[in-house]
Amino acid sequence: MTTAAEAAAKISDRRKQLILLLACLGQFMVVLDIAIVTVALPSMKHSLNFSATGLQWVVNAYTLTYAGFLLLGGRTADLFGRRKIFLLGLTVFTVASLVCGLAWAPGPMVAARAIQGLGGAILSPATLTILIITFTDPRERAHALGIWSAALASGGATGALAGGVLTDYLNWRWIFLINVPIGIAGYFLARSVLQESRAEGSSRSLDVGGAITITGGLTALVYGVVQTDSHAWTSISTIIPLAIAAVLVVSFVVIELRAAAPLVPFGTFRSRALSGANVVMLMIGASMFAMWYFISLYLQEVLHYSPMQAGLCFLPAALAVVLGAQVSSRIVGKFGPRVILSASTLVVGLSLFWMSQTSATSTYWSGIFGPITIAALGLGFSFPAGTFAATTGVAPQNAGLASGLVNATRQLGGAVGLAVLATIAEQHTKSLLGTTSVPEAITSGYSLAFVVGGCIAIVAAIGAFIVPAHIKVPTPTSIVIPSAD
Repeated sequence: MTTAAEAAAKISDRRKQLILLLACLGQFMVVLDIAIVTVALPSMKHSLNFSATGLQWVVNAYTLTYAGFLLLGGRTADLFGRRKIFLLGLTVFTVASLVCGLAWAPGPMVAARAIQGLGGAILSPATLTILIITFTDPRERAHALGIWSAALASGGATGALAGGVLTDYLNWRWIFLINVPIGIAGYFLARSVLQESRAEGSSRSLDVGGAITITGGLTALVYGVVQTDSHAWTSISTIIPLAIAAVLVVSFVVIELRAAAPLVPFGTFRSRALSGANVVMLMIGASMFAMWYFISLYLQEVLHYSPMQAGLCFLPAALAVVLGAQVSSRIVGKFGPRVILSASTLVVGLSLFWMSQTSATSTYWSGIFGPITIAALGLGFSFPAGTFAATTGVAPQNAGLASGLVNATRQLGGAVGLAVLATIAEQHTKSLLGTTSVPEAITSGYSLAFVVGGCIAIVAAIGAFIVPAHIKVPTPTSIVIPSAD
């Protein structure tokens, strides 16, 4: 087996560029499929007869498996070979995309989305690891990571627009089917340009039990929360999934404490910077994931925009995320991650409060454009600062783990936050039906969810003070920006 250093030495400049293209393509696909679904949700709801609360599983089935298996995916790439795992992840992702595009009912769609998320969890960390072992020169690596981060951010930026175009001019199914030819092309390119390598001197110990229990526990938690839309908190239908969630999460902790190679070494949380960053990203995910979800439904079901129009409405916000991330990566060395994390999450919270003032008679320009763009800018600012805070002071061999952990935490926070806020919105909407018009009831439900999301973001701003005030930032260009969804 070729070591990372030996493999890097044998790679020509032309092959390096092809590897960079391949890594960016893989990461772009994973991020794109989080964002591209957004504007297609109303069309999928009516086509497959999803319920109002069931629709969120199109998002959460992907997010939960992606986040739950992300750290395991990164470790498998190191242990069993980056090329092999990249090809496996790309294959799983592509086949699942095909099944999503052909789905005939809610059940198969949700199941395929969960498998697609698993494919993304295998593929995504492999793309980053491949770049790191390919570009060993610090200047080359910084350049490659900058392009990779741009591809990552552009996946979120183009997702909503691409989803609108495909849904409007073809069919919502093409938001998934478009991955098939891209995945096939990427597979054959990977077979020709990637050399196999794996981490030196590593045992092949995998914490599969940890990944399964945390993913299962959070899925049960989300399901239990969603059940409260039609059942009381004290009903068996709610208590059983919540009890299962508690058992699985406790099991996860026990497994992590006893595992030879734990998925999440709890000792890493002794770092205030890492702990604070994960607290902030957990809550920023909980407050922001639901925003994209509700705004898409509001634009199409209340304002009656077409999917294409809704996609265009997301474009300024998507660009604001990219802008915020780029600016933040350049100033984090001057102000430190704590200041940027606190300020950016405060901006997100205030923007969500502003968005809660939107009414059924508002327009995109009067009710949505301002708050969504500023909230997205704040979100972009939080990414590099959160990633740097999470990885500072961590041993080099654990840097990938720390970076993956903060990304997974944000995704998991988003899944649970969406479940809670969607349930709150739906219950409030139902309570108003019969006393006001349907558009007003729907908008009022979304407004309440925005208020709760704003409160979560404010708590995140306070939580940022867990991060130490003085953290030395060596090279802003080396910061890896996580996905801009």
